[in-house]
Amino acid sequence: MPELVVALLKLPRAISLDLGIAAHVFGRHDGYRVIEDSDPATAAGADIIVVPGFDEPELPPPAPYLELLRDTPARLLGICTGTFALAAAGVLDGREATTHWHYTDQLRSLHPQVTVLENRLYVEDGKVLTSGGGGAGIDAGLHVIRADYGAAAAHEVGKWVLAAPERGGEHRQYADVLTPVRSDLGPVRAWVQDHLAEPITVDRLATRAALSRRTFIRRFEGETGMPPMRWVVHQRLLGARRLLETSDWTVDRIAAASGFGSATSLREAFRRELGTSPSSYRRRTSMS
Repeated sequence: MPELVVALLKLPRAISLDLGIAAHVFGRHDGYRVIEDSDPATAAGADIIVVPGFDEPELPPPAPYLELLRDTPARLLGICTGTFALAAAGVLDGREATTHWHYTDQLRSLHPQVTVLENRLYVEDGKVLTSGGGGAGIDAGLHVIRADYGAAAAHEVGKWVLAAPERGGEHRQYADVLTPVRSDLGPVRAWVQDHLAEPITVDRLATRAALSRRTFIRRFEGETGMPPMRWVVHQRLLGARRLLETSDWTVDRIAAASGFGSATSLREAFRRELGTSPSSYRRRTSMS
């Protein structure tokens, strides 16, 4: 894949943290050339335009920025209140989007033509990706890298920026109930990632956490935003994708190693979750 240009659009009142996050994430992969400029003309030829959050999001950016966002064929990534700029440009009309939880009601009120999803890390709709606050911008950036260069590449960048290599957009920005440190289920999730090939059930995970089944499910969903077995399937798919990208193993061997048991089950999961087959995924990522 040729080098992709990522333009960091420095809007008036831009939040420096959001710009820094995008520069840090995309700058850690050789497949991207990152440019940062306050002139919309500089971003016009980019492949990806990152729109950072900005203060006073109820005030739209100047017309040249809105024209760029409206007319560009580039993919767009809005971080935090950057979603407001995309909405003001009309890019989000009829689309689903999210923003920092503090601003969701304001976004919905100012732009009723946008379907605002609550408490999501990020939302992808066509060529537009919107995310919650600055931290969620890391997850969104890794999602872009994963789509462009594969799960292994996103994993390596995630390690460098000290972030989870894959948190799906459906993860929550926050939990309504604080979880005491002693009840953190991180060790259980780490165990799953090290034992994907083994039989895994909710009861087995609850036993490892020394919790009742009901309490375990409630706390797990509170921490991850998804049911336990849905999360396990997500991790198994991620493991299978990495092996497809980095090894010459057969599909049967990868299916066994990632916990799907058979090539048929792995193919069904790929079609259901990714809309492709393991073989097609391997061919595509080998060309990236």
